[in-house]
Amino acid sequence: MSDFLIVAIVYFYCVAFLSYRFPNTGSFENINSLRELAQMPQWTSEKPLRVATGFNHLGPKFMKDNGFKHVTFSTADGALEAAPAMGIADAILDLVSSGTTLKENNLKEIEGGVVLESQAVLVARRKSLIQREDVRGITKEILERFEAHLRAVGQFTVTANMRGSSTEEVAARVLSQPSLSGLQGPTVSPVFCKHDGKVASDFYAIVICVPKKALYESVQQLREIGGSGVLISPLTYIFEEVTPRWQELLLKLEL
Repeated sequence: MSDFLIVAIVYFYCVAFLSYRFPNTGSFENINSLRELAQMPQWTSEKPLRVATGFNHLGPKFMKDNGFKHVTFSTADGALEAAPAMGIADAILDLVSSGTTLKENNLKEIEGGVVLESQAVLVARRKSLIQREDVRGITKEILERFEAHLRAVGQFTVTANMRGSSTEEVAARVLSQPSLSGLQGPTVSPVFCKHDGKVASDFYAIVICVPKKALYESVQQLREIGGSGVLISPLTYIFEEVTPRWQELLLKLEL
């Protein structure tokens, strides 16, 4: 049995692609696949396809494996995505995560142009996990942070103020709307104001967790039941009572 253990393959976390990107315009405007790129007649030994990249081993190997003969690779200073626009390269080969920067520079991915994919994998020594409490503690924290972050992706906190006679009455109004139930239900708390020297609670604050796809619908429903001053902020972490990946690891270690 290997002493090394894959603690977690963290899907959708730190996912990146090493892929070729080409301009949306010019001679590449109608090029949408690696096959179409290979059929372009202009690439010759005198005028090869110029690729800017920092991956000068994987890039040439990929092109050679796919039958491309007339390609040169160079390392550009600064941001690679600007190389085609500056005229120092025809295409780039770089790591891409969200792709936002490339879109801003009018670059596109073509079918078959992904060289490799990567994602976060947590590996540890089985012996260390079993024998050392400090290693288990750090591992548990990493797993909990991973899971809490992934759970929070696409989730938003929505806060609004509402007039009402009691927390129960306000909660009933909120729960009457299909998109306002939150993770386990709304949090309703009094908002204290000072009137004529006296502290009173005329408003209640509602806090719920809403997925991105239901965000605008939730705002509309809050307005319909008297909500105002709606505040929205993205969530970074959602920690639950237990961490499934940690429980699975303990079972693997028989602890």
